Amino acid sequence: MEIGIDSFAATGAYDGPLDAQQNRDAMEALLKKIEYSDQMGLHVFGLGEHHKKEFLDAAPAVILAAAAARTQNIHLTSAVTVLSAADPVRVFQEYATLDIISKGRAEIVAGRGSAIDAYPLFGFDLRDYDALFAEKIGLLLTIRDHEQVSWKGRFRPALQEQAIYPRPVQKPLPVWIGVGGTPESFVRAGTLGVPLMVAVIGGETHNFRPLIDLYYEAGEKAGHPREQLKVGLHSLGYVAETTQQAKDEYFPGYQEMMGKLGKERGWPTPTRAGFEAQAGPTGAYVVGSPEEVAEKILRHSEALGGIARFTFQMDNPGLTSEQVYKSIALIGTRVIPLVNGV
Repeated sequence: MEIGIDSFAATGAYDGPLDAQQNRDAMEALLKKIEYSDQMGLHVFGLGEHHKKEFLDAAPAVILAAAAARTQNIHLTSAVTVLSAADPVRVFQEYATLDIISKGRAEIVAGRGSAIDAYPLFGFDLRDYDALFAEKIGLLLTIRDHEQVSWKGRFRPALQEQAIYPRPVQKPLPVWIGVGGTPESFVRAGTLGVPLMVAVIGGETHNFRPLIDLYYEAGEKAGHPREQLKVGLHSLGYVAETTQQAKDEYFPGYQEMMGKLGKERGWPTPTRAGFEAQAGPTGAYVVGSPEEVAEKILRHSEALGGIARFTFQMDNPGLTSEQVYKSIALIGTRVIPLVNGV
C-alpha cells in the first residue's frame, strides 16, 4: 500500500492583513516538508486547490514543480484539481510538464471541489456543478490518451485535429477521481475506469463500502479489468509515540481549524468527546501511535475491500514543525513497514 500526505498549504492567515513574509515562510516550510517526506520514504504528497487568503495552493502544479526539484522518489499529485473550474487542456499541459520535471512522478486527482470559491472566480455557474465536471473529465482523459484530439462540448471551444503538447513521461499519466459521498461520483469513476480517491473526513469509514462496491460494479460493467480499478483513502490523521500523546497534540489545532471552517458552513465547534469518537476504532480519524495507526489503516482497508493508497491530512495550526517532522518520520520508519509487512 502507498502511504503519504495531502496538504492545503495553509498559512493560518484567516484574519488580518496579508503578510508577504508569512507567505514566504509558509511556502518554504511546505517545500521542506515535502522534501523531508521524500527522505523518510513516504510514497506520495498531494496538494489541494483553494482560492482564499488563508491558503497558498491556488496554483498547485507550480508548487509541485518546485518540490520536484528537491525530491527524488515521492509521487507528486494534486489533491484535488478543481477540474470543473479549469481548462482540461491547460491542466494536462501543467501536469505533463510536472511529469517531465519530476522524471515520471506526477499525478492528478481531479474533482469538483468541496469549496465553491473557484466557480465565481473563473466565471462558472454553480448550477452546472456536475455537468462541468462530467464534460471536463472526459476531455482530460481524451487528451491524456491521444496526442491529437477532435472534440466538441458545451463549456469549452471545440478542438479540431488539435495536437496537444508536451506529452508526459508516464504512459498514461495517472489520473484519479476524488470523491466525497455522492453515489453518482463513484459510478462515474468506475465507468471511466480510473482510480478512485475517497475523502472520508467524518463518520465511520466502513459505511463507504456500499459506494465502493458501486464503483467496482460500474467498472466491471463498463469492461474495465479489476486490476485497473483501485481505491485510495484520505482522512485526517497524525502519528506520535503514543496514542494519548497523538490525541493531546492534535486536538487543540483540530478544534481551532474545524471551528473556523464550521463558522463558514454552519457546523458546531468540535468537542473533545466528538473527536475521541472519530479517533476510535471505527471512526474516520487516523490519530495514534505507529502501531495503532497501522492497525487502523489495515482495518479500514479490509472494511473497504482493499485500498491501494492512504493519505493523511495533517494540516493543523496547533502542531509545531518539530511535531510534524516527528510524525512524518514515524510514518516513514514505522507505519509504512507495519502496514506493508516489511
